[in-house]
Amino acid sequence: MELCDILRRLRTERGWSQIEVGQKLEALGCSASQKAVSRWERGSTEPNIRQFIALCELYDVRDVPAVFGGRPGPGETLNPEGQKRLREYIRLLERDEEFALRPREHRPVPLRSIPLYDLPVSAGTGQFLDSSDYTLLEVDDTVPLSATFAVRIRGDSMLPRFVDRQIVYVRQQQTLQDGEIGIFLLDGDAFCKQLSLTGGAKLVSLNPAYEPIPVREFSELRILGKVVA
Repeated sequence: MELCDILRRLRTERGWSQIEVGQKLEALGCSASQKAVSRWERGSTEPNIRQFIALCELYDVRDVPAVFGGRPGPGETLNPEGQKRLREYIRLLERDEEFALRPREHRPVPLRSIPLYDLPVSAGTGQFLDSSDYTLLEVDDTVPLSATFAVRIRGDSMLPRFVDRQIVYVRQQQTLQDGEIGIFLLDGDAFCKQLSLTGGAKLVSLNPAYEPIPVREFSELRILGKVVA
C-alpha cells in the first residue's frame, strides 16, 4: 500500500477531517495546512521527516515498519474497531506500574488543610462548625476530597469501626440517609453516630453495649455532616 493510502486510512479510521489533522499537527509544533495534508494523501507530495514523525505521534503509530513497510505487526489482522481497542489496551498497560519497564518517579502529593475539631470540647456549645475551637490538619490524597472537616472522637461507643481518639473525616451536609454515619448536635451535645429512621429517629452506636439515643418530639437535632473516612 502506498504512503498516501496509509495516511488517508489512518486519518479516516479516527474520523478526522484533513483540516483537523492540520490543526493537530500545529498543536504538536509542526506546521502543516489542510492543503499539505491533502497533497500527502493524493501522493503529489510527501511529508518531510519532522512532519512524518509528528504524524506517527498523532496517529499513535508504534511500529513504523509494520504500518508503512507492509511487515505484519500486532493487530494487523484486526478490523479498525479491533485496532482501536488494541491501542486502548496498550495505553492502559502503559499506565499500570505492574507492567512498567522502569519504576516511575513519584512526585510528592501536595497537602491540603482541613479543620480538626474535638467532639468533647465542642459538646454543649451548640455551635460546632461556627466555633473557632479547632486546629488545622494537613491531609494527603488518602483522605477523600469530599472531606471538609475532621473530628477526633472519644470513647468506645463506635467500636469496632472507630476507636477512642481516632480522627474521622466528614463532608459537611445537612441531611443523611437511614443507616449513614454522621456527626450530630442533639440538644447541644455533639455525637458521632449512625442515623436510624426505623420506628422513629434514633442515633445508634455501633457498639451494642450502648443503647440508641432517641430523637424526641421536642429535641433539637442538627446534622453537621456525613462521615466519609
